[in-house]
Amino acid sequence: MNMDIETIAMELVGNAGEARSLAFEALAQAKNKNFEKAKELLEESKQASLKAHHIQTDLICQEADGNKVEIGLLMVHAQDHLMTSILARELITEIISLYEKI
Repeated sequence: MNMDIETIAMELVGNAGEARSLAFEALAQAKNKNFEKAKELLEESKQASLKAHHIQTDLICQEADGNKVEIGLLMVHAQDHLMTSILARELITEIISLYEKI
C-alpha cells in the first residue's frame, strides 16, 4: 500500500460510513415493506464494508511482515467507524428479518 496513513485512514472512514449509511437506508426500506430493495442495500453495505476490511487487512499484513504501521488518533477513529458500521449492518440485518416476519 503506497498511500500515507492519513489517506488510508480516510479511505477506511469513507467506506465504513458508506456501509453504515446503506445499512440504515436498507432499514428504512424494510420499514416500508420494500424487502427486496432492503436486501439489495444490505448487499451494497456489505461490499463497502469489505472494501474497508481489505484496507484493514493490508495494514495488519504490513505489520505482520515487520513494517511498523503508525497508529494515531485518526487511525483509531477510522477503526471505530469500521467496527460500528459492521455492528450496525449486523443488527439491521436482524431487525429486517424481524420486519419480514411481522
